[in-house]
Amino acid sequence: MGCKCWQAERWRNGRKSDPVAAEPTGWHVNGRGFATRGVLGMRLKVLIGSLLGMLLSGVLPVSAQPAKLDVAASNTWWGQVPIMVAIDKGFFKEQGIDTELKNIAASGDRIAALTAGSVAFSNLGRIAAIVEKARGNQSFYYFANNDDSPGTEGCWARPGFADFKALKGHKVAANTSAQITMNGLLANEGMTEHDIQFVNLPGGEMAGALAKGDVDAACVWRPLLDNVMQAAPGGKLLGTDADTPNYKKFGTMASPDVMIISRKLVDEQPALAHKLAVALFKGADYANAHPEETAETVAHYFRKEPAEVLAAMKAFKYFGEAGWQDHMKLHAGQMQFLAQWLYENGKIPALPETVKWENTSFVAKP
Repeated sequence: MGCKCWQAERWRNGRKSDPVAAEPTGWHVNGRGFATRGVLGMRLKVLIGSLLGMLLSGVLPVSAQPAKLDVAASNTWWGQVPIMVAIDKGFFKEQGIDTELKNIAASGDRIAALTAGSVAFSNLGRIAAIVEKARGNQSFYYFANNDDSPGTEGCWARPGFADFKALKGHKVAANTSAQITMNGLLANEGMTEHDIQFVNLPGGEMAGALAKGDVDAACVWRPLLDNVMQAAPGGKLLGTDADTPNYKKFGTMASPDVMIISRKLVDEQPALAHKLAVALFKGADYANAHPEETAETVAHYFRKEPAEVLAAMKAFKYFGEAGWQDHMKLHAGQMQFLAQWLYENGKIPALPETVKWENTSFVAKP
């Protein structure tokens, strides 16, 4: 250490004019005769300060986490295909959105999940939405109809029943939208729900009930309608929703799906809601343009072979960005018509003005 003592001695003696003596830490002098630690330290502080300032001011890009916006849907309904393919093809991720499909079978439970904040949007039977409107639920808006499939919902009777007149006084199972179809088919025969014994059954229980003879007919949608038909071979299809007064008026199934979204999300983050709509419409457009690839992509949700999914998709119409405004006008009218029917038949406690729940302000205008 003796060789270094002279530096300390010079410092103690106050010889600051000596470039080496001016550096009390013992750093070596560089080749140009200047001590380096103070200069480098100052430069480092300036650099760090500059970077921090740029980061805070937004000059430097920050890798943001994607927004978590999950969807409530059902893996037994082909109408969910546009959402499924949008998830698996990364259309939501392209918009900075992380979306997971939460499989919730009943439409009423899906809207409850959205109201609770567990999901951000859902595709569901509009009767459930109308019921919540009648109750004054302000947690959601509706903004799109993503799918429709008139003719895929129908009523199947056990052998021995040729029409609804033959079912007078007998048990007929239905629920939600299929109940609307049932009532439409009854109306065609000059009958009402009071002329039969109506049994409110979940769709998944109808095939078993029909097979055991607990009911004599069942009204439900595909693919559950296929199960009902297999449960009572030799029976008869009494009609579908395409045979009802509703179809003649609007050209839709009895209770088409409606896309709902969190009101809080739209009101507070309209730009994010817009991105969600972009991804959703892209999924519908992709399903229409590439049905084979779509069936291959989404088959795992249904636990079916792609060929079976593709065959089912052919009975559906998927609606993307093109013409969505005129399409929504049609469905807004149908929704109020359906609400009126539900109110007049004692299904809801009050008649809501359904358009008050419509909000398409965040959807791209053509």
